[in-house]
Amino acid sequence: MINLQPYSSPSYFLILLLGLLPIMIGLYHGKRFRVYETIFSLAFLVLTFGGDHWQQGVALIIYIVYQFILTICYVHYRKQKNQTNIFVGAVLLAILPLTVVKFTPLLANGKITLGFLGISYLTFKTVQVIMEVRDGTIKDFDWKLYLHFLLFFPTISSGPIDRYRRFKKDYETIPDRAGYLEDLEKAVHYLFLGFFYKFILGYLFGTLWLPPLQHWALMQRHAFGGLGLSWALLGYMYDYSMYLFFDFAGYSLFAIAISYFMGIKTPPNFNKPFAAGNIKEFWNRWHMTLSFWFRDFIFMRFTFWFMKKRWLKNRIRISQIAYLVNFLIMGFWHGLTWYYIVYGIFHACAIIINDIWLRYKKKHQDQIPSNKFTKGFSVFLTFNVVCFSFLIFSGILDKLWFM
Repeated sequence: MINLQPYSSPSYFLILLLGLLPIMIGLYHGKRFRVYETIFSLAFLVLTFGGDHWQQGVALIIYIVYQFILTICYVHYRKQKNQTNIFVGAVLLAILPLTVVKFTPLLANGKITLGFLGISYLTFKTVQVIMEVRDGTIKDFDWKLYLHFLLFFPTISSGPIDRYRRFKKDYETIPDRAGYLEDLEKAVHYLFLGFFYKFILGYLFGTLWLPPLQHWALMQRHAFGGLGLSWALLGYMYDYSMYLFFDFAGYSLFAIAISYFMGIKTPPNFNKPFAAGNIKEFWNRWHMTLSFWFRDFIFMRFTFWFMKKRWLKNRIRISQIAYLVNFLIMGFWHGLTWYYIVYGIFHACAIIINDIWLRYKKKHQDQIPSNKFTKGFSVFLTFNVVCFSFLIFSGILDKLWFM
């Protein structure tokens, strides 16, 4: 059976664009062929999770059935009552499959691997829907649209993470011809920019330069008193940071482009993140749909809950604790290894220090200069702090120190 990994080869794009033609023709003429879109999406899901990945396909089916029943039950319950313990239970049950997938390899020493490509992003979507149903912001729940939202194949494997209400508005609103032509123009732009990012720059940084830099860095593991600090490691840090951005940003651009072809304006994931002047601004530019999801559904809710319990009166301290919780969860989500967890703690500490500095700067703005040099230095400093965090994230320090 054929197995095609998303956006990985020219043949994938050729098949994809051929399949998109009827959808594009329909939207151009003001029609959405919903039945064809469903068949088309299911066909590409089979191509993605078939063949050698059939176990992932089975896991996906079981997961979707589970989450669908859970969400439908909670929506039905919410129409009658709104108890907090039931809501918390529904959220915990929604994240249970992802938790099992994350912990199973650790408990089984890597011998058992459950789950499928994209389970994290589907979980984020499900939790978001349950939370917004609870809040009352989702009032008109359509189970067919919910399934389409979950299984929207352009974004299923690695995002961007869309929101149900925004997706629903796009899906139910067919653009006029002029608007759709603008969408097509953007889609083509995103598509070619994605090719440039992923298959040219990503290839240079990731395939050509990264392996030799890693080799040279590991060869100097005894340098600098056994810490392995070397110029090769510094080069690896910058190269890996560039590779991580261009590879993932290119992938995200592909998903956004295909979404636009289908009349769905999937939100952007990156906005010149290395031009950020501080770490908070960086997280408003980097992997934005994930960052905003964590902000809205973990940071803000934890802050509100902490203030409601009145365990602390100082809002600054509450926000600092919320940052630690937020980024610690993000670290655990990436994986149950020390460098992912340290990566999360590092960013929490960086953003807390940044907040302290911004408050100090606001109080002493007459004494602190603000000009092109200071702004340029802020960008330079933020860039290097971020690159160092990616060095931790890459896992090379684990190989350098412990293997």
